[in-house]
Amino acid sequence: MDSEFKSISHPFSSTIEIGETEYLYFGGTAYLGIPRNAEFIDLYIEGIKKFGLNNGTSRTNNIQLGIYDDAEKVAAKRFNAEDALITSSGYLAAQLTVKALSGFENVIYAPATHPALWLENQPFNAKSFTEWEIKTIELINNSTDQSWVLISNSMNNLFPEIYDFGFLENIYPSKKITLIVDDSHGIGINNNGMGAFNNLPKKENIECVVVASMAKALGLDAGLVLGSKEMIKKLKNTSTFIGASPPAAAGLYAFINAEKIYANEWYKLQENIKLFSSKLNINSKFVPGFPAFYINNISLAEKLLKHRILISSFPYPNVNDAPINRIVLSSWHMDSVILKLLVAIE
Repeated sequence: MDSEFKSISHPFSSTIEIGETEYLYFGGTAYLGIPRNAEFIDLYIEGIKKFGLNNGTSRTNNIQLGIYDDAEKVAAKRFNAEDALITSSGYLAAQLTVKALSGFENVIYAPATHPALWLENQPFNAKSFTEWEIKTIELINNSTDQSWVLISNSMNNLFPEIYDFGFLENIYPSKKITLIVDDSHGIGINNNGMGAFNNLPKKENIECVVVASMAKALGLDAGLVLGSKEMIKKLKNTSTFIGASPPAAAGLYAFINAEKIYANEWYKLQENIKLFSSKLNINSKFVPGFPAFYINNISLAEKLLKHRILISSFPYPNVNDAPINRIVLSSWHMDSVILKLLVAIE
């Protein structure tokens, strides 16, 4: 891809202008179009006027903005968790959680787990999630060790697949399992927008924790952890949480007040997914309700570029590998734009 596409100087939307040329854009992770949503931007500006541009103090400072506690209560309720913790980034939320909970336990990583969850570099795991399930059940049940930490994404957003953690029901009740799930791509989209937490196993021997970047569907430069009250209290007592500055309060003000905006944009996105999937006439892999479509055609991005259409295309898993091509929809796409894409594909 030409270098001009790597020095864009304006916000992404359904179109991108480079020089005097306009391209249709079907990539990125702004699934709900929040970065260009006028109502959300108005809320953010309102939040800036109320709370200023940023807050560089620790959450344990003796003088606090109350909106951080308010936003955590809203997030817990909105995503059906007992409690929540909010940090300045998804990476920080993931690292804080993994480092605090891994300790001296046995740690098992699922295939393609995001690097934000790594304690150290992980070798590429080519197993399927189903293969990993079977091996994990066998390993834990046949071991004399009682405590285990399992770390996984909630889904594979590259070759779209939502993971089912019901297999944990087959692990012996005597085993203590801590399940850490990264729901960065699912939260706000999957499960009617509620994300993964509500669908994780509910057993006495399984402690479930969800970490997520809020920078994708939710449109905030912040990170989120969902869990039990006891778990969140434990994580808030870590030196990482104590020492880190929180995200901008203005963004959290917008998040708190944007429930209807999120719901409206989610509905628009679902309509876009239905339109595109119903008329797409080439083989693709996608999950109903999730806006990424994997197309097994290494030349697709080049062909669409001739029609002034940009899609997500990059080598995976290594920089010298063939590119994977995905079409990513957003709520900001109009029907007419989606139909233009379909014509160009055909």
